[in-house]
Amino acid sequence: MTHSPHPQEMRDAARLFGRRRFLTVTGAAAALAFSVNLPAAGTASAAELDTRKIKEDPFTLGVASGDPLPSSVLLWTRLAPRPYEAGSGLPRARVEVSWEIAHDARFSRVVRRGKATAHPEFDHSVHIEANGLEADRVFYYRFRTGSWTSPVGRTRTAPARGARNGVLRLAAVSCQAYHDGYFTAYRHLAEEDVDAVFHLGDYLYEYAVDAVGGARKYTDRRLPAHFNHETITLEDYRLRYGLYKSDPDLRAAHAAHPFVVTWDDHETENNYAGDIPENDVPPQEFLLRRAAAYRAYWENQPLRVPQRPTGPDMKLYRRLHFGTLAQFDILDTRQYRSDQAYGDGWQRPGPESEDPARTMTGAAQERWLLDGWRASKATWNVVPQQVVLARRRDVPTDAFKLSMDAWDGYPASRARVLNGAEAAGIDNLMVLTGDVHVHYGFDLKKDFDDPASRTLGTEIVTTSITSGKDGSDRPGSWDNLMRANPHLKFFNGRRGYALVTLGRERARADYRTVSAVTTPGAPVTTAGSFVTEVGNQGLTPA
Repeated sequence: MTHSPHPQEMRDAARLFGRRRFLTVTGAAAALAFSVNLPAAGTASAAELDTRKIKEDPFTLGVASGDPLPSSVLLWTRLAPRPYEAGSGLPRARVEVSWEIAHDARFSRVVRRGKATAHPEFDHSVHIEANGLEADRVFYYRFRTGSWTSPVGRTRTAPARGARNGVLRLAAVSCQAYHDGYFTAYRHLAEEDVDAVFHLGDYLYEYAVDAVGGARKYTDRRLPAHFNHETITLEDYRLRYGLYKSDPDLRAAHAAHPFVVTWDDHETENNYAGDIPENDVPPQEFLLRRAAAYRAYWENQPLRVPQRPTGPDMKLYRRLHFGTLAQFDILDTRQYRSDQAYGDGWQRPGPESEDPARTMTGAAQERWLLDGWRASKATWNVVPQQVVLARRRDVPTDAFKLSMDAWDGYPASRARVLNGAEAAGIDNLMVLTGDVHVHYGFDLKKDFDDPASRTLGTEIVTTSITSGKDGSDRPGSWDNLMRANPHLKFFNGRRGYALVTLGRERARADYRTVSAVTTPGAPVTTAGSFVTEVGNQGLTPA
């Protein structure tokens, strides 16, 4: 019998309350306090640390901001003097942290300030909802504890809900396996002029990272041995975030721009589907792992309180507005989906994958998305999500296969979404996608079998930051995919990110790439640029 890494009391509680909904009653929530472990109130709470005793820099993981609203932005940091150690070098005590947000980087015009508590139960992370801010302007922020001051972060609020804003610049990023290379693309992204960065998943990978950082091949350091195994427990995931977020290029990007984040699979486990793991482990074991992964994700991201998980459940899908120019419906296509058909992978489609009962989003999220479109007054309706929505055949013959993990494995679910957009009168639909470690540009067709059918929108697929190592401009599948999918307008296999500029008359996508990630310092170039017109969707070269 395989030994579980989770404490016995957690496993007992999970087994008692069953496969999926073992947190639906008070008794279950109490029993699982070992895994949820919320800060206690009053005399039961942890002691407070004298911050004068913090002798090492606690801001090793930098700062971040996220989910901008017209009058508010979320500010984040996590205290970690020693991020590669369990507990991050702090005792299990509360730590008082002060924060301030200003009009200028020198903080001569501070507009808001306050104090917060970094709780040990949340691994000394801090999530500040800075409210009462002016719409559509840049702010600078920082944190202090004891004698230590954090790096300065730059953020910005969204335009007012009814504003007639004329332009919005954003970046899309995904898939940053630490062991596959350097985060060079983030260093370049930190220098770009964007209003927000949308992270589309695989912020962290559960796979082992060896002493030399995998493909980074460090010669100036040795990583601790505890990184050299797959993440399973809450401590595992917390330590792995400490490794990733200590990277200077990732810290620079977070400090430069607000992020809007959503996850895919690797933040928990490769290709999991809802409560079904990739590997054959008992369901209660996987849900404990999912609870640990979700908890660590929230602790380490600039997310608001409504996104804080309860056990293995976390409502990550949400909606943001940037004036009347753009509405963003951020999806979660991992937590609620049906299991992949035909055992996953690339398969011939058939009755199992085409079952109309199958769902990528779950019924509640699908209804929320379609209702939001019906109520939308925005020029652009943008859907940041995880896996390729457009049809993607692997070869230009009748013997083609489709990816069962992408929307191709859930065609009825895709049809409901695209038909819902059309029925709602969404004329300017743009989907932002990650996952596949390549740049794609797709037209989203009403009928993928008929290239002349109406183009309902476009899909901008961003390549990975590092995953897949250096890549190439034309991967081996380039010819087959371009011939098999006439709605595929661009394909590049280097690492990088996508820039999207939304305007009142058109949108532009610039596919940015770096030549290498297995060695640091590669320059950034633009591999391709495309536009799509308001009221006349379809990608054309810029």
